[in-house]
Amino acid sequence: MSNALKALVILALIGIFAIGGSFFYVKDKAERPGPHDVATRVVVEPGSSIKTISASLETLGIITNSLQFRLWARLTEQHTKLRAGEFDIPAQASIADVLNVLERGETVVRKLTLAEGLTVTEMLIIIQDAEGLIGEVTNIPDDGMMLPETYFYSWGDHREDLVTRMVRGMEDLVRMQWLARADDFILETPEQMLTLASIVEKETGLANERPKVAAVFLNRLKKGMRLQSDPTVVFALTNGSGALGRALSRADLKTDSPYNTYQVKGLPPGPIANPGRDSVLAVMNPADTDAVYFVADGSGGHVFAKTLKQHNRNVAKWRKFKRGQK
Repeated sequence: MSNALKALVILALIGIFAIGGSFFYVKDKAERPGPHDVATRVVVEPGSSIKTISASLETLGIITNSLQFRLWARLTEQHTKLRAGEFDIPAQASIADVLNVLERGETVVRKLTLAEGLTVTEMLIIIQDAEGLIGEVTNIPDDGMMLPETYFYSWGDHREDLVTRMVRGMEDLVRMQWLARADDFILETPEQMLTLASIVEKETGLANERPKVAAVFLNRLKKGMRLQSDPTVVFALTNGSGALGRALSRADLKTDSPYNTYQVKGLPPGPIANPGRDSVLAVMNPADTDAVYFVADGSGGHVFAKTLKQHNRNVAKWRKFKRGQK
């Protein structure tokens, strides 16, 4: 072997060992525990480059050297496989660990709970303020058409999609319950059922009372009596924007509105809130009672009566309780 050839072989071996040594050096750095002592949440925006991602991780203190991160990402060919979204990076995760988290794409699951009895306006405000959701809601649902539940979503999900899920949930619930209604059910349409469910929802927060309250209103409808539901008056006064912020007055009960069930017979034109599942079920499965009156009992519930005489006694007790509270 000539001296020149020997020199080339030696140089090639030096190059191979240099490259191998560099690889294992970068590998060692990539597998060392990260500097962060607590789990840290990071958001990778869609379309982010490896340079942008590494700079963000360094700023958050998840890695100490963005160049090492980029080198190992390219050496492992993960730089083209990183997902967008919101991720929880475990405490002291190495560069290799972080890349694996971002490649798997197991994003943080967020949840948003919408309480029963809110109007569409109130729900849309909550959805607008929910962190991580994007976009505007262009198709505003009618009151009563958003099912109150806990919904799960990921960072970057669209508000419109969440609202669509809520509407479909309510539509499915109403359709299934309406198909299972009794043959002699007094309500004529699913819309009427949803309207009464919204009134039941606003009248009581106690699950065990809802079938009784629903029965009272159904009994009143059968007898041709006005429903005389305070929440319908509140809806009329606020145009469905939310709570009134004060007690109803006698003058309020005379408000000229198709939603004021003190002034008009039958159901109002539509729901006054978004009822929960239990209120819908209560309307479809009312309690077996002849009661046509109820009033608060001072303990968070209500007392029910079959006659006006009984009801007046209950009202007197309630007023006495209120005077004592003052």
